[in-house]
Amino acid sequence: MLGVVADDTTGANDIGLMFSKNRYTTKVVVFSEQMDLNTDVDVMIIDTDSRLDPPEESYHKVFKATKILQKMGCTLFFNKTCSVFRGNIGKEFDAMLDALNQEFAVISLAFPKNGRKTINGIHTVHGRLLEQSEFANDPVHPMRQSNLVEILQQQTSRKVTMVPLAIVRKGPIELRKEIERQRKEFQYCIVDSENQSDLTILAEAIHDMPILCGSSAIAEELPKFIKKELVQTSFGDLIINDSNGVLVVSGSLTPQTRSQTAHLIEKGSKAIILDSRKVLDQQLKESEMDRVTVEAMSIIKSGKDVLVMADNRLEIVEETKKLGKQLLMNEMTISKMISSALAEITQLLIENTGLRRLVVAGGDTSGTVCRRLGIKGNYVLEEIETGLPAGLTLDRSMLIVLKSGSFGTPEFLEKAINHLKVLSNNRGEVRDGVN
Repeated sequence: MLGVVADDTTGANDIGLMFSKNRYTTKVVVFSEQMDLNTDVDVMIIDTDSRLDPPEESYHKVFKATKILQKMGCTLFFNKTCSVFRGNIGKEFDAMLDALNQEFAVISLAFPKNGRKTINGIHTVHGRLLEQSEFANDPVHPMRQSNLVEILQQQTSRKVTMVPLAIVRKGPIELRKEIERQRKEFQYCIVDSENQSDLTILAEAIHDMPILCGSSAIAEELPKFIKKELVQTSFGDLIINDSNGVLVVSGSLTPQTRSQTAHLIEKGSKAIILDSRKVLDQQLKESEMDRVTVEAMSIIKSGKDVLVMADNRLEIVEETKKLGKQLLMNEMTISKMISSALAEITQLLIENTGLRRLVVAGGDTSGTVCRRLGIKGNYVLEEIETGLPAGLTLDRSMLIVLKSGSFGTPEFLEKAINHLKVLSNNRGEVRDGVN
């Protein structure tokens, strides 16, 4: 069995999709003391939800999760991180190596299908240097550098090196020789990739190495070279009966999610906007959440789809930040309060309607919603778009889509709604557009 530790919920599903596309049965389990760890899958993914944790806490979670996977008999380990290195990268890589008593890991951060490329150790996002991309202004982990060796070296005492694209394109045999040479002096080896063919070469070169780290993209290529008898599990008879509309919840402020929510509204989906300023005001918070819940509930019960979202207009976002500063709140605290409010609204809507089809946009929002609902994990089902699958919850018989804020085309949320309707066998509801 393959064991993966992922630092957030959407990333866990992202890498799970890469394996499930190759017919691997894949399960995502939320890190806790009561995890469902039955060995009925080919790939077990533990979601530590540690990207926003203090570094030492993230180390502890990854160390423990890795030990659990080791006891389960996993033979290949993958530390799945953000594809632009946000988070406690060094601490989490170190934790996996320490837990396995190992001293070397290959790192592949490139995700060409989603615009992430690494050339000569320099990372770009849709053609822009990482330090000039939208991630430069991330409220929690602003990415102000593009050199991956330098970024990682600042977070670990282990020595970091890289292998350039010119070596990769000499083929898997020469690439493996170079990696083995670097292994004698370094503990972390970041390997360039510009396109999917580069990832195929890398996968062939390293498929038998015990520890891999980085983005999910390499996982799409690894199964081509790993000889494994697959677990036989089928979801072909899946039936989810739900007369409610599909609920879409968005807490992400990324440009990608902004365009996706705008497209959904343009196509006719009703949007209920949560005023983030009122969420920070204890006197106004309860009435604002009640308003959103009541309005959304009426629409859902009528069988129509509804978008519940935090107000993403730039002027409102700035006013919310300003109010937060006046209340001595940092941006992470503000973000978590808004995610928590959306999660509470989602819980109330599910409890009062019984809806079983849910789409969540934003990594932190997805994790917060899942914790609030008590979702302990999910099986990874079909791909909707690159890196974005549907899932079936382990303990609720609910269909979910958990979307990374920075992934997806403008039409993604519309596609996700229709995809869940097809999966739930309500094919009569599906049309070009949304309800």
